[in-house]
Amino acid sequence: MHINLPEKRYYSIGEVAEAFKVNASLIRFWEKEFDVIKPKKNAKGNRKFTPEDIKNLELIYHLVKERGFTLEGAKIHLKEEKQKTLSNFEIIRKLESVKAELINLKNQL
Repeated sequence: MHINLPEKRYYSIGEVAEAFKVNASLIRFWEKEFDVIKPKKNAKGNRKFTPEDIKNLELIYHLVKERGFTLEGAKIHLKEEKQKTLSNFEIIRKLESVKAELINLKNQL
């Protein structure tokens, strides 16, 4: 899954939920379950997610929704192999982007 969000410092929970095509309640649930997601909260208590939070959410989404990990399995995987998983995840995302571009070029021919 490729997330299309504009370059910003902070994203609202609605923007994040819409980008991942999930309910905001799932984002709040993952925030409670995973320590790596720490959005800032304003005076009203509204969550503001940073680009780093978005990367972590993408990784969690990949593990849970795409690879079928349980929440506990994803937590363990993140703790034990976070750096390796993150680099592999970034490589996969770049390759998917290249593939999409190549398909687009092929369709234009």
